[in-house]
Amino acid sequence: MSNKLHIVSLGCTKNLVDSEVMMGKLQNFQLTDDSDDADVIIVNTCGFIDAAKEESINTVLSLDDKRKEDSLLVMAGCLSERYKDDLMEQIPEVDIFTGVGDYDHIDELLVEKKSRFSDEVYLIDGAERIVTGSTYHAYIKLSEGCNQTCSFCAIPSFKGKLNSRNLDSIAAEVEGLVKKGYYDFSFVSQDSSSYLRDQNIKDGLSLLIQRIELIEGVTSARILYLYPSTTSLRLLKNIAKSSVFHNYFDMPIQHINDDMLRLMKRGFGKDKTLELLNFMRKLPNSFVRTSFIVGHPEETQEMFDEMCEFASNFGFDRVNVFSYSDEETTSAYDMKNKISSEVIAQRAEILGAITDECMQKSLSQEINQEIELIIDGESDEHEYLLSARKTIWAPEIDGEIYVNDRTKDENLDYARIYKAKVTELVGNILTATVDNA
Repeated sequence: MSNKLHIVSLGCTKNLVDSEVMMGKLQNFQLTDDSDDADVIIVNTCGFIDAAKEESINTVLSLDDKRKEDSLLVMAGCLSERYKDDLMEQIPEVDIFTGVGDYDHIDELLVEKKSRFSDEVYLIDGAERIVTGSTYHAYIKLSEGCNQTCSFCAIPSFKGKLNSRNLDSIAAEVEGLVKKGYYDFSFVSQDSSSYLRDQNIKDGLSLLIQRIELIEGVTSARILYLYPSTTSLRLLKNIAKSSVFHNYFDMPIQHINDDMLRLMKRGFGKDKTLELLNFMRKLPNSFVRTSFIVGHPEETQEMFDEMCEFASNFGFDRVNVFSYSDEETTSAYDMKNKISSEVIAQRAEILGAITDECMQKSLSQEINQEIELIIDGESDEHEYLLSARKTIWAPEIDGEIYVNDRTKDENLDYARIYKAKVTELVGNILTATVDNA
């Protein structure tokens, strides 16, 4: 078999980890950015909502149009798992289909040239990854699946119940990456605050924090995707006490109206949500990110207005807005009083403008502050401007800081932490000067 590989990873960072596992299994291949020249093309798809499904299918078909003769086209991941029978019938252009259970067997599938769907979701356990996009930061997957029954979410229907990784397995992966020079980590799963609950351990995330703190070389870490009903004040206090984990709180609350939270089957109400959010906000140097869904069935104008007012006034640092997607296998799919696509789009635009204002307010508060940042590389703006981010920020999603590389006698080093002073805000990008090189 020829040995040029082109791989596309769509969707969330958990998908990215799985793509990196496949790259680790295919190290005999030469990676290429040119799909036309690739002998094997792999698309790790997302099947969460309509927009993601459309992107996945369009990507597969577009790559098929341009690929060379005798190359192999592989469709893997969530969309492939969720609609395997339909896709295998309707997209004959794909040579190999596989889902969410065989990432570490991708080399075998290429040799066999056969599709395969294992019964279990894949969890990393000693597999070597080729970490992409950074020489110092890596995502670490905590679990797969989810025990929640949110009305709008189809993930449990194709990824199953919560399946947590062994704590020793996670620690071993982090230790291996530290030896390769990585020191900054983002721990991710569908519901991170439920980690180890499937093993009858209620506060597994606190155990994880304690274990990671023991690993010499880990200097920066954050946890993504806390779930309100499984997040306790004790957990938040343990994060705040940590010398390694930032006070970074990414909790997608989806709504704030009590009736809508009940319809969404979120397992908690407004009071619980406010208690947690207010506690997070009061912690020193805290960063609070959330997500909202607009247009869920039976969302009234009054409910939407309440969400807008809350989003505007609470003081979130970052907010994602998602338009409701009507997904089969979810309880919301069968609900009455569906909101029209026109109204959903209008509400998404209104809330989106509010969330832009939230980000601007948060960024404005950084001006004249002393911060720690990490240099990632050259910016796209100018050759003398370097792209950086605050150490607390998650890579790629929380923003970018421009640093002038010509303010010092010596060039600044990539992947290094510097102390800096924020000087101004231009659009939605901060600028800063490094205090000590």
